[in-house]
Amino acid sequence: MKKLVLLLSVLFSTVIFSQDRFEKIDEYLNYLYENNKFMGSLCIREGENVVFNKAYGYTDVNKNIEADRTTKYKIGSITKTFTSVMILQLIEERKLRLDTKLKRYFPKVAKADSISISDLLYQRTGIPDYINHDSLTTAELSAPNLKEAIYKKIENYQLRFSPGSKFEYSNSNYYLLGGIIEKITGKSFGENLQDRIVKKAELLNTYYKPSNTDTSVKESYSFIYNGTNWEQMPEWKNEVAFAAGAIISTPADLTRFMSNLFEGNLLNKKSLEIMTTLKEGYGAGLLQAPFGDRKFFTHTGGIENFRSVVGYNIPEKMGIGLIVNGDNYSRNDIMIGVLSIYYKLPFPFPSFEKISRELIEKYSGTYSSDQLPMKISVFEKDGELLAQATGQTSFPLTLKDEKTFVFAGAGIEMVFEENAFTLKQGGMNFKFKKD
Repeated sequence: MKKLVLLLSVLFSTVIFSQDRFEKIDEYLNYLYENNKFMGSLCIREGENVVFNKAYGYTDVNKNIEADRTTKYKIGSITKTFTSVMILQLIEERKLRLDTKLKRYFPKVAKADSISISDLLYQRTGIPDYINHDSLTTAELSAPNLKEAIYKKIENYQLRFSPGSKFEYSNSNYYLLGGIIEKITGKSFGENLQDRIVKKAELLNTYYKPSNTDTSVKESYSFIYNGTNWEQMPEWKNEVAFAAGAIISTPADLTRFMSNLFEGNLLNKKSLEIMTTLKEGYGAGLLQAPFGDRKFFTHTGGIENFRSVVGYNIPEKMGIGLIVNGDNYSRNDIMIGVLSIYYKLPFPFPSFEKISRELIEKYSGTYSSDQLPMKISVFEKDGELLAQATGQTSFPLTLKDEKTFVFAGAGIEMVFEENAFTLKQGGMNFKFKKD
């Protein structure tokens, strides 16, 4: 049986744009920026060549400091990919093993004698997340040694499950890995980052520092749109995130890092296999995400109001990095748009006009097809129109014109008429009628 879930993974036939695809990507990101949906930076790398690298918006709105392609941003949890590389380098140097127990470095953590380095890398420890399962107290944030205060906090937790038994994302795991790197080497996390990755990969704008943002060296703040203006977000102390999320970088450096990683310049083949082996969807500091029939090794990040993502497609040697510092639109939707344009897939720019109540009421309902054994419900949520096929998750419908809506993530176009619509995808048309 044909199901919509299968259609969603179809690699759709390409179309030829009269406009250069990189010009169209630039137009798309400018369109988002001009509609107060986005500020940030994008880089696309093909092999050793950077084919697109541009920033949009400001590093400091209050002082009118504009961003450029060398502007540096906090990358959040993409930091974990760097931390994983350094741990695996220590394993290659025989200073550590995957089965080494946490007890050697942090003996006060619950069941530290059962938690391995592998469990930490693959997020399978059961240690609660000190950020998302808990929150830091005022006393902890003002402690003379913030890192030690966070280590102590982690040491006081009871495990949520037996080590190694399942996956659960926890920033605590990578915070501890950062501490292990420092304990083994006798050097700071930042020094290790410079020696082990930055110098080897020749990254120009990547580092870790405990101090706050300094726009005089082209570091950026993050912002949220309050409906009228971009409003600067409060900063975290960088040691709050440390090895789990506080590296500063650029999209160009992120794509260069991934290229060096997969070209074997940072790790040997065995270590790279460890990183890319997925357990319940998560590798050792890497995930895998599809786009059509292509697969990207990736990681995302979020800290303050920065949103970041980096991806690498091995067969094409194509890397893409996006860092958002003005967050008012889905990072995932931005990437879908960029990749759709890059791969020459049909992609209408989203409309930011509100769908009228008249259209919502006209098109809402449940629809059936003689061609597919499923129903599709069209309904309103928070003033937007969504669709949901039987047994599947809902997806948003973006207004193209009064009769046409699109879901760019799957190349779906729905053209409505009186009590019916035609679903178009991958060159196929399916007629649905309202029940």
